[in-house]
Amino acid sequence: MTRTDRPNVMIIMTDQQRAGFTAGTGFGLDTMPFCDGLAATGTTFTGAYTPMPACVPARTSLLSGRFPSAHRVRQNSNNRKEFRGDDLLDVFGRAGYRTAFAGKPHVYRGRDDFDHWSGPYMHTGAPDETDEQRAFTEWLVSIDHGPALEPTPFPVEVQYPVRIVDDALAQLAAGDDQDQPWLSWVSFPEPHNPYQVPEPYFSLFDPADVPDRVAGPEAALAKGGPYRWLRELIEEKRPGYDDLWRRYRASYCGMMRLIDDQVRRLAETNEARSPGRTIYLYLADHGDFVGEYGLQRKGAGLSEALLRIPFFVAGPGVRARTDEQTLISLVDVLPTLAEAIDAEIPAGVQGRSLWPVLTGSDDGAGVFDSIYAEGGYGGRFYPADARPELHYPYQGTIYDELNTVTQSGTSAMLRRGGDKVIFHSDGRGELYRLDSDPAELDDRWDDPDCRELRGSMIEELLRWRLEVADDLPTGAYQPLRADHNWNRRPR
Repeated sequence: MTRTDRPNVMIIMTDQQRAGFTAGTGFGLDTMPFCDGLAATGTTFTGAYTPMPACVPARTSLLSGRFPSAHRVRQNSNNRKEFRGDDLLDVFGRAGYRTAFAGKPHVYRGRDDFDHWSGPYMHTGAPDETDEQRAFTEWLVSIDHGPALEPTPFPVEVQYPVRIVDDALAQLAAGDDQDQPWLSWVSFPEPHNPYQVPEPYFSLFDPADVPDRVAGPEAALAKGGPYRWLRELIEEKRPGYDDLWRRYRASYCGMMRLIDDQVRRLAETNEARSPGRTIYLYLADHGDFVGEYGLQRKGAGLSEALLRIPFFVAGPGVRARTDEQTLISLVDVLPTLAEAIDAEIPAGVQGRSLWPVLTGSDDGAGVFDSIYAEGGYGGRFYPADARPELHYPYQGTIYDELNTVTQSGTSAMLRRGGDKVIFHSDGRGELYRLDSDPAELDDRWDDPDCRELRGSMIEELLRWRLEVADDLPTGAYQPLRADHNWNRRPR
């Protein structure tokens, strides 16, 4: 592959976007028509997962190709404490790519690591603001992460996605050598809370038309543990907040449409400038309850609402299809893009390249039959009635769902087909048949009829745990590496 033959690569990332919330993936509202259309030209993976439902651990996994237990960043407060080998920027830098970042980083790489940089845009903060933009940010702070019950009283132009796309397009236009390939990472802080959106997006989706949730607050009480603890804490801080779930779900959908309009502007401008040369990779770092279990945001457990993410790839060489069988993770991004630009997959990468699956050269039979994810900050699990000191007061409305209690202990998840197992460091297990129990309320762990299934799922989970044991640091011995990092392929 020559220098001019190599594709441009654009990673479009959202924060806390729930999978399955677009018409193209079966949702009852048309939230992202352009993205659905772009996805239809490439491959959509309906079985895509985050390695951990928290921003910094997940984003560190994307860049490093490693699970949190290997890169060792298991909480948002441990940014820039990663353990890794060469990462995505190292791979593209060696390949001669110009690199650009615009948006929310929340990861160990920063301004000095990219050729072009615009950020950080966070949920209530942005760089180099005008007076109006600063007033908008101050308003975001004032609504205490929402949901806002009225349209945002500022024009669309001050919204972060608009400004991030402005910056990203300026970066693409700044390249001196139009033949030099580039990597652009465009990272939106939305649709993460605060749940707010201006007109016309606020009124675009009527709360009465929002599809019903799978489970309400009674499910959090039934599941117990961190679900009950978080539900009761938020109700204590914000009495009656769940009564607003249709309003903030409608605003969440409006935020997705706002993002969709900006992705349209980004992609169409890029295609007019450099037609047919860009691989688009669209994904999120993790999901959002969006009212499921009577909860907002994230924080409790390893449910599908938090673990599953939107994920599609489109562009030159990528076949058009919806893949409902292949189970993938954010850790697979680095090896996939490395192979797409004909670069070597670095040592220590635990992800598996999807490039043969995307191009149709190999379906990866047996490699992607299951997927694994992690949760928890370590230590012992706090009991359901715990009231330890937190990094915010129990009094008042402020809370952080990723807190000492909800993230206590360590958990591991395995999904295979329609079955899912979660095992915890205190010896507890959970087993769900997702096809008949999408809310994960019917725990079959102790069901005698599922004893054989439970054993095979735990065996598969143990195999994953052994495979994510870290190969770094490298030493004198050279491990035998599989093509595409497909270590799970049957012999």
